[in-house]
Amino acid sequence: MVDMSQTTDASKTLRVGVVGLGYAGTTHLDAYTALPGTEVVALAGKETERLHELADTRHVPHTFPDWQDLVARDDLDIVSIGVPNSLHAPIAIAALESGKHVFCEKPLATTGAEAQAMVDAAVANDRVLEVAYNHRRRADVQFLADHVRPVDGQDGPLGRVYHARASWRRRAGIPGITSWFTNKDAAGGGPLIDLGSHVLDIAMYLMGEPRVVAVSAVAYNELGTAGRGGSVGGGPVSDATGRPFDVEDFANALLRFEDGSSLQLQASWASYSKDDEDIEVELLGSTGGARLFVRNYATEGTVELYSDIDGVPAVTRPAVHVPAGHHQRVIEEFLATIRSGSHDGHHGEFALHRTRVVDAVYASAQAGHEVQVVR
Repeated sequence: MVDMSQTTDASKTLRVGVVGLGYAGTTHLDAYTALPGTEVVALAGKETERLHELADTRHVPHTFPDWQDLVARDDLDIVSIGVPNSLHAPIAIAALESGKHVFCEKPLATTGAEAQAMVDAAVANDRVLEVAYNHRRRADVQFLADHVRPVDGQDGPLGRVYHARASWRRRAGIPGITSWFTNKDAAGGGPLIDLGSHVLDIAMYLMGEPRVVAVSAVAYNELGTAGRGGSVGGGPVSDATGRPFDVEDFANALLRFEDGSSLQLQASWASYSKDDEDIEVELLGSTGGARLFVRNYATEGTVELYSDIDGVPAVTRPAVHVPAGHHQRVIEEFLATIRSGSHDGHHGEFALHRTRVVDAVYASAQAGHEVQVVR
């Protein structure tokens, strides 16, 4: 356990080590490089050529093939994790126990038990543990959060939000057979843990963080095991070599909240449907409704508000532009929390509950009946 009296000087340059060389790790690396008051001093990853390329182009002085060597450095303030899901817990726990703050790609972990161990390590060492739920930082999501927020203890324009629908659906987009995404040991699951965790986070954020108490779910793998549903030009998603494809390609769940409200959660990598690359969150309230619909990462025209005007159903389409940079914004918030010196409530607790919910979705789908969510 680290010295609990440690504080972070708000003016201090925070020294960062990044683990991971793929899209996530590179996104983390570029965000820290662009932000003032941080310095990336170490980078770790197995792909030697990519490791040296990133270190050279981003001017990172120290490289390591093994994450353990990076975490062992005693001059780092932060370890940023952008690797397959199964590695989140061991890297994060090692970093937290050595006194480093941790920024981790979503999901927090592949199981609730692993996520709990991460949170326990963050609490015991009073280090910040933040998770990259970057989509909630979209300008349209922030607009909706402001719109639905209660004012002076009174319900907002939607009244009581009693039900919501959240989904991320693809027409064709199962990761290729060489990807770790389709291996349960590495990923923990398929589109539900990959895409669904983002819209679950958005919906729970907009609904005011109600606690999920029960889940009833189904999951299917009809396209992936047959080699269909891959992105155009992305190669096969399964083959005759026996390489594991042991995750779902479609999942659907009904979540019941402690306050009596509910959420329908759906995620798919591929389906024979009208879907393209569609993110949707819809809120049904007692006095109004709201819908976020993002087709193929659209940045305009993504919000609709539903109400009655003089007894006549009305639709309002506010003009909300969505600039890029969601990942950078969540990292900015992470750095601000570190510099504040107050870490209560920033030990990954909210991400732990989301991991427990994902656990329950998979458990319900396997059991064929509703299950309770572990508290």
